[in-house]
Amino acid sequence: MFNVKFKELETVKTLKDFPDEGITRGDIGTIVMAFTIPNEAYEVEFVNSDGTTRAMFAIIPDDLERHCYA
Repeated sequence: MFNVKFKELETVKTLKDFPDEGITRGDIGTIVMAFTIPNEAYEVEFVNSDGTTRAMFAIIPDDLERHCYA
């Protein structure tokens, strides 16, 4: 079994900008799907304040960290 860094529905924060997607370093998103083939990656959804999807795309684990609400 392949161990993944993040789990589905976990909240994450970006560690770099994704200008083509309109996402900047520090934006918060939710893991909606984890991939292991061909490489580990995560489909992450970013939403607007009204709940509509702003962006959703795959990101490698090195570009994400867990987000903990304080």
